[in-house]
Amino acid sequence: MLQTTLHTDHPASMSQRLKVLLVIPTLDQSGAEKQLTLLATGLPREAFDVHVFALTRGGPYAETLQAAGIPVTVFGKRFKFDPGVLRRLKRAILALKPDVVHPWLFAANAYVRLALGRRPAIPIIVSERCVDTWKSRWQLWLDRWLAPRAAMLVGNSPPVVDYYRALGFSPERSLAIPNGMPLPPPLSSAERPQAKTAALNKLGLDPNVFVVGYVGRLAPQKRVEDLVWAFELLRIIQPQTAFLIVGDGPERARLESFCAQIKLMDQVRFLGHRADASAWLTVFDAFWLGSAFEGQSNSLMEAMACGLPSVVSDIAPNRELITDNETGLVVPVGDRAAFTKATQRLMLEPELAARLGAAARSKIETEFSVSKMVERYAEVYRSVVP
Repeated sequence: MLQTTLHTDHPASMSQRLKVLLVIPTLDQSGAEKQLTLLATGLPREAFDVHVFALTRGGPYAETLQAAGIPVTVFGKRFKFDPGVLRRLKRAILALKPDVVHPWLFAANAYVRLALGRRPAIPIIVSERCVDTWKSRWQLWLDRWLAPRAAMLVGNSPPVVDYYRALGFSPERSLAIPNGMPLPPPLSSAERPQAKTAALNKLGLDPNVFVVGYVGRLAPQKRVEDLVWAFELLRIIQPQTAFLIVGDGPERARLESFCAQIKLMDQVRFLGHRADASAWLTVFDAFWLGSAFEGQSNSLMEAMACGLPSVVSDIAPNRELITDNETGLVVPVGDRAAFTKATQRLMLEPELAARLGAAARSKIETEFSVSKMVERYAEVYRSVVP
């Protein structure tokens, strides 16, 4: 059932604003949803009239958007292909009469382009967030077939853009706009140890341990099992360690069983999906990301913004954020021993850890600010509107 939040209190003087419609499958607490929310709430209200459609369901970010006065419509899609939602989506877009439609992720990208036909009268900007090697043949075929219907493709990193250029987007109709990340206020020298002690006490862990952490989905491409093996090696070398895993996904049960089999559960904690996931970064001493492929990791950017030293897998999107020995440490994908050795360096060289963390935070501040991200999207919107 279609659910809508309408706002009719915009002053008449603002009627000439560019009307932008953002469309996404859900408003769950995930990376793409966070970036859409940062963009929607960051676009200047005097220049843009922003609306958001969610195909399947709302979520935590729906509340954030509504609190900012941004209308949110939820369509309640129940199937991979839901003809009823496709018809309602088309009617809703034509009734809203946006100047530009900006769908995010595969389902929204497909539904919007199918709804508006072969020669859409409204410019469509599709947003892709990952090197989507998970897609099946029919999904790749659909991407290729629908490519001509989009005025522009925006990826969140050059590797993502390159991947989709191979599916039919020309360089003239595609570009990369990196994610933006808010910079949290730094914790004082007293606040962080207090936060860490309180959190570890609740988990039944020694507050003096060195904590490595992961935040993200527990899915095969994230290669969390590599991180578990790396931690097993690390605790043999440095027993005063703990591994906190924040997130959920299809691999969770198997990973928990694996940790139990190798007797790691006394030092590993699976915290599940957390509304306060970002707060756990203040408990970590180092951040791990071992993915085989990414778009641009929000969790890594959040760790950097918090001033954490990170050890990450050597893939192109991670190298955009982490320069080895400058803003973090980079190791080969799947090299568990290398993860262990790099983390041991951070444990034994606190000056190195502090330097890398400070440089990482500075990079987010100077190169990946929300304001820069919003400004670049605003330029794209203006460029495609006749």
